[in-house]
Amino acid sequence: MLPARTFTRRTAVVLAATALTAVSLAGCSRTIGVEVAPNAADPLCAEVVLAVPDELGGDLAKVPTDAQATAAWGEPGAAVTLRCGVEQLGPVGDCQHVDSGDGTSVDWIVATDDEDTWSFVTYGREPAVEVIVPPAVTEDHSTAFISDLAPAVTQVPATKECQ
Repeated sequence: MLPARTFTRRTAVVLAATALTAVSLAGCSRTIGVEVAPNAADPLCAEVVLAVPDELGGDLAKVPTDAQATAAWGEPGAAVTLRCGVEQLGPVGDCQHVDSGDGTSVDWIVATDDEDTWSFVTYGREPAVEVIVPPAVTEDHSTAFISDLAPAVTQVPATKECQ
């Protein structure tokens, strides 16, 4: 039988090691908080999310999100986020036709706010898909990676095009 003092030291070492392991594993599982879109339950949104790429812009890895019909790439506080099931916008603002490398194309309503956050919302697709790109991402990346999302976004058929 081990002396009580030895058992206490061993227990303390095991508990400390367990705590360190839990902290290090928690650091590996970054989850991005994303607000669920009003029409996220649309079955086409599941197809969109299943088809998103594992990486954007060459170095923004896909990370878990906490809401249905969403995806994210990057780090908490500096992540590109995608929400499927947002309300479709009318033909207002800057509507851009974006061709991807695989021959597909998507029309996007593009906007920026006063804080240099970029917003892309699909035009002519129901449910609509929204992509938000914060300034922390555009400091090191162009928004050209939006074309990488075409294979996913085209899971929702287009019914209209930019004029």
